[in-house]
Amino acid sequence: MFLDYFALGVLLFTVITLFYAVIAIHDIPHIIAKKRNHPHQDAIHVAGWVSLFTLHAIWPFLFIWATLYREDRGWGIKPDGKLAENVEANAEIARLQARIAELEAQPLEREKA
Repeated sequence: MFLDYFALGVLLFTVITLFYAVIAIHDIPHIIAKKRNHPHQDAIHVAGWVSLFTLHAIWPFLFIWATLYREDRGWGIKPDGKLAENVEANAEIARLQARIAELEAQPLEREKA
């Protein structure tokens, strides 16, 4: 008789622990988004609850979505829409164009003199 109640207690403990674990796991992307001050943290939280009904099929995408944003660099894109590498390349191109214009102007100065 004691073993029956003990087995029932173990079964209830296991079910409650698994239930809590599933809920805790589904909330990980929201915790990450909140920690990173993500602009879409509410949407990630709601989508996390929706993922419970889809058997966590969209959970990996929520995890990726939550980890893409960082407060110090945003989405990794500058405010003007250019990637950081493109900004450096454009600065180099502008410098080279200025040098070309300077070199093209030199023969005209020699011809005038």
